[in-house]
Amino acid sequence: MNTSHILQSPSTFTADFERRHRFRLQLAIAVAVVLVLGILLYGMNYYFTLDLHERVYHSKHPDLRPTGRIGLRLGELGAVLFCGLFVYPVRKRWAWLGRIGKTRHWLDFHVLLGIVAPIIITFHSSLKFGGLAGVAYWIMIAVALSGFVGRYFYAQLPRSLTTAELSLKEIQEMSQELWRELEGQKLFPWLQLAPLFELPPREEVDRMSLGRGLLCMMRFDLQRPFLVSALRRRVIGRAACLFTLGGFLPSQNSTLERVIELVRRESWVLAKILFLGKTQQVFHLWHVVHRPFSYSFATLMVVHVSVAMMMGYY
Repeated sequence: MNTSHILQSPSTFTADFERRHRFRLQLAIAVAVVLVLGILLYGMNYYFTLDLHERVYHSKHPDLRPTGRIGLRLGELGAVLFCGLFVYPVRKRWAWLGRIGKTRHWLDFHVLLGIVAPIIITFHSSLKFGGLAGVAYWIMIAVALSGFVGRYFYAQLPRSLTTAELSLKEIQEMSQELWRELEGQKLFPWLQLAPLFELPPREEVDRMSLGRGLLCMMRFDLQRPFLVSALRRRVIGRAACLFTLGGFLPSQNSTLERVIELVRRESWVLAKILFLGKTQQVFHLWHVVHRPFSYSFATLMVVHVSVAMMMGYY
């Protein structure tokens, strides 16, 4: 009897679980990219070089029009993908489904579906956006765009304030170890690391309006990769800068990368805790906007499919 799986430590099991998730996600992304590129290459001249009147005489029109052999299948696929999007919110309500996997893993696939489905629907529509279908299409685009915004703010929010404080303590312990290690080597003096931790006082953040606070938080998120790349460039040579795209990609220096990862994570967590109140407000407002748009599109999609079936397109 093979008992190796029983003897696995929790950390090993978690690492294996994460690797399997990454493999499934990468496989899904690869399939989506191949599908989209295949449709794009096949229909490039039909979609982008012909106007609506010329398309009728094109040899691919019977296939690529919305009710054509391929166009209809794309519509069906897009509808299935959008139905898959609703599995993520349903998971929160069904206890048995909530016990399967991790929330952030489900969110990864939710985001992927939210990217691929609008692209497939765009090809299904043959870039024609009039009538009821056009209204549904633009609501779909609004849902997709709001989804990107929501994903960003989701990343800013720890699952609870208590969990966030514990994570901060863990990062602070790692930071203390980092400072001890830095005392014995000469990678970065404090003056070079300080820009990553130059955050406004909490009292100033509390006095900020919601809009100003979010802009400030986004500014820190946008400048962090540039500050990290500047640290990396201080250590690696000019030749290595080419392979790391100017310091934006990891180098082969394991010591450097460990230090950079610890500093980057601590800078990230400190900023999230500092702006926690602002992001909670926005995340609540985002739900108020995103859900009605999602339900509106779902309703219009059902109406669109029902009309198509009554018209004999199926």
